[in-house]
Amino acid sequence: MEYTDIIYTKEGNIATITLDRAERMNAFTPEMSHSIYRAVQDTAQDDSVRVLIIAGKGRAFCTGADVKAMAKRLDRSDGEGSDEDMRFGNAGFPVLFRTMEKPIIASINGLAVGGGLDFACCCDIRIASDQARFAEVFIRRGLIPALGGTFFLPRMIGVDKACEMIWTGDIIDAWEAERIGLVTKVVLHDELEIATWELAEKLAKGPPLAMQRAKRAIYEGLTMDLQSNLDLAGSLLKELRETEDHKEGAKAFIEKREPFFKGR
Repeated sequence: MEYTDIIYTKEGNIATITLDRAERMNAFTPEMSHSIYRAVQDTAQDDSVRVLIIAGKGRAFCTGADVKAMAKRLDRSDGEGSDEDMRFGNAGFPVLFRTMEKPIIASINGLAVGGGLDFACCCDIRIASDQARFAEVFIRRGLIPALGGTFFLPRMIGVDKACEMIWTGDIIDAWEAERIGLVTKVVLHDELEIATWELAEKLAKGPPLAMQRAKRAIYEGLTMDLQSNLDLAGSLLKELRETEDHKEGAKAFIEKREPFFKGR
């Protein structure tokens, strides 16, 4: 399958999507969005892949939509997006990333602003270079975040900080992003790829079925009451107790060795 404006690779149990429009700060085009969507679907369906990394080429992670590309597309149409555009467009990423139960790591090398920041927030874990910068710039254009920012930010950094970022559009650096909980951790720029890969490998060695069920319980739990979440976790735990991975984990503990999980 061919992909436009991204590089999609698999190595061992790890897949990587690299945004490949460095000359345009990895701004989204409709073709790029379609490619990302298809690559994530492929990752979800490939049982050999256990972890997905999303990275950006050049100086930016992603700067949101390519306004020039959008204008050209509108000039060629009647001004309204097709059903396919709505399905595969950037607004589809938050739900797609949440329903894809495998861990997703954002490796943030530089600017992540506007839709690019929302895109990073869709991921489960965010590792940032010390050169990364973040901002919700929609307010500067008289707009609001509509790609998940108003959902993710209050849950990640608190309502007051979310209001501040969304209302001001101010840029914050990587260390401030780490302090307020926007990113998981910050590493030196030259160590970003290594740090991301080390975490991905660690997760890939874990029990994939348990990690997938945990992701489901975590995110569904955000909209549940306590008892409902306990009921969900209990039902998922019952499933996992019947898996070969659970038996392997128990056996490895008794034998004092590292477990080898097969995802069965």
